[in-house]
This record gives sequence, structure tokens and C-alpha cells, in this order.
Amino acid sequence: MQVIDWDLAVTTGTRLVRPGPQVSREEARQAVTELRTLSREAEGHVREFTKIHTETSPQPATIVDRPGWIKANVEGFRVVLEPLTQRVGNSSNPPPAIVTAVGSRITGVEVGAVLAFLASRVLGQYELFLPPDPTGQEPTGRLTLVAPNIVHAEREMGVDPHDFRLWVCLHEETHRVQFTGVPWLREYVRSQMTEFLLASDLDLPTLLERLRNAADTVADVVRGGEGNLIDVIQSPAQKAILDRLTAVMTLVEGHGDYVMDAVGPSVVPSVADIRGKFAQRREGGSRLDRTVRRLLGIEVKMKQYAEGSAFVRQVVGRVGMDGFNKVWTSKDTLPTLQEIADPGSWIDRVVGKPALPAS
Repeated sequence: MQVIDWDLAVTTGTRLVRPGPQVSREEARQAVTELRTLSREAEGHVREFTKIHTETSPQPATIVDRPGWIKANVEGFRVVLEPLTQRVGNSSNPPPAIVTAVGSRITGVEVGAVLAFLASRVLGQYELFLPPDPTGQEPTGRLTLVAPNIVHAEREMGVDPHDFRLWVCLHEETHRVQFTGVPWLREYVRSQMTEFLLASDLDLPTLLERLRNAADTVADVVRGGEGNLIDVIQSPAQKAILDRLTAVMTLVEGHGDYVMDAVGPSVVPSVADIRGKFAQRREGGSRLDRTVRRLLGIEVKMKQYAEGSAFVRQVVGRVGMDGFNKVWTSKDTLPTLQEIADPGSWIDRVVGKPALPAS
């Protein structure tokens, strides 16, 4: 049973996405070549600084355009949502075929529209969830950089292209190092996402109530409210799971931001200029753009960068990188949301010695 019409999602997304910046064929070729080279350079800097090592051989970054990013994310969504799709398909009381057919097309259009919005904003990502490789030879994750968005951002901010591209690669390569150097981390995130999906309430009355709440949230956000759709569509059982997911993603995103800024001064000469302008860019945009970002929970992600980076910075400042790296020992050493807000409590619990004042 198909809950979402994935082909329609791709078609809708690629039709709605805005075109990238105007570049010549030579400029495009140069940007792709440089991003591949800088991603390899960045990985070396990240491994040396973080002291996270892996037996996985380095893989070149995949460079895509905006439609390519949409197609890649649809592949990932299909993998993530497969447990929920199977549950609906195996239900003893499945919805009528006509309802499923119409519903899958509606959700396909909705997913495509969301991806079109995001496809012009994402600079890069480490794709955790890929379709299984029949040969078993391909890597389980993939670093993807969206070349048109990187070129657009560097032009919009007026920053040095080489420096900005390396700076972006430092952040994204940190994610690759995290998930290849900490073998259990990918499965932990996957299991939490599966548990979150399967904890959803699928009965029709509950679904209708959630949809009404979602409509109220949209109206509230347009008026300047602080809600988002993620909060209103989840069940009570999902809230605790989402807290765990939010904590681990705050950690990995904040760690990425911390590393890019800590390594940056030694390898990116204009890092101070880039960070200042990029921070302004994150907070900018039209009122419509800010409204959509809030609805989709993107503002929450921006908050994760700041909170996670502050956690990493304080812990490293007190117990050093080796002490911080105990966070990767197991799921039990990951910080809770409360510990991210209070790094000293994590240090007391995991490192096992009193927190020292930062120098």
C-alpha cells in the first residue's frame, strides 16, 4: 500500500523549485570540482581536530543541483517511512482503496511542495538513510552538497567563494565523521525514528482532530505565533521519543557548528566575516519565508545549532576533547535535553569528575 505517491512528490517538487543562480558551464564545472576537493580536505581537518577515527575509507562528496536534492531526499523518506507504510498495509482494517489512492496523491503533492521550499535553502547534508545496496559494496550514508545553493549564498553574502565552500564542507564533513566513526549512532537514530512513527495514532477521529489543530497552528503562526506543525501532529507517546531525537540531533548539529568555527580560523582566513554574515542570513528572509520556516520546524533547527554548539564548547572547555568524546560511547552517554541546557550535569554523570571552571 502506498501512503505517499513518491513519483508525484518528485514531479511536484522539481516543478515548483526555483531555478538556481545563473552560472556559465565553466563556472558550474569549477564549483563542482572545487567542492569535491574541499570535502576531502575538510575531512582530514575534522578527523584531526575531533579525534574521531574510522576504518571507513573516504568517499567523495556527491554534488547535486536542486532537483537532484529533491530526488535524493525522496529516496531517504521512502526508507524512513517504510515501517509506517508496512503497518498501514498490514492493518486488519485498511482504508478503502479509493481513499488510499486519493490520499497518497494529496500527500505526494504536499511532500513535493515542502521539498521544493527546502531545496533552494539547504547547502548540504549527510544522508543517513539510503535504499539498500544489493551488492553490499556501497557506503550506507552519503555526503551531498547542493552546488547552486552554495554559489547563491556566497554571492548573496559577498564572501570569498573558496573560504565559504571549505567552511560549509567542515560542517557537513563533521556529520560524516560522526556517523562513520561512531558505528552505533546511525542505528540509534533510525530506531528512534521508527519508534516515533509507529507510536502515531492512525484512527480517523484522532487524525481529523490533529488536522484541525494543524489548521489552527497555521493561522496562529501567520499571526506571529510560535507553534509548528511537528508539535501538533504528534501523539502523547511520541513526545518522549521526540525529546530523545531532538537531544541527539541538537548534539550532532551543534558539534558540526562548533567544529566548523573551531577549525575555521586556521584554514579559512575570512571565517569571521563569513560567520557574521551567515548568522544574519539565517535570521533574515521575508515574512512569508520566516512563517514557513517556523511551521516546518526549521526555526527549531536553527535553535539546535546554537544550543548544541554551546554545550560542546562548554564541555570541551572544561574536560577537553577526550572528555567530550565520551559522549560517543553509547546511547546512555548521550546528553538529554536538560543536560544540553546544563552541561555540568552531563559532565558529572558521564565524565565522572567535578566540572572545572572554563579558562
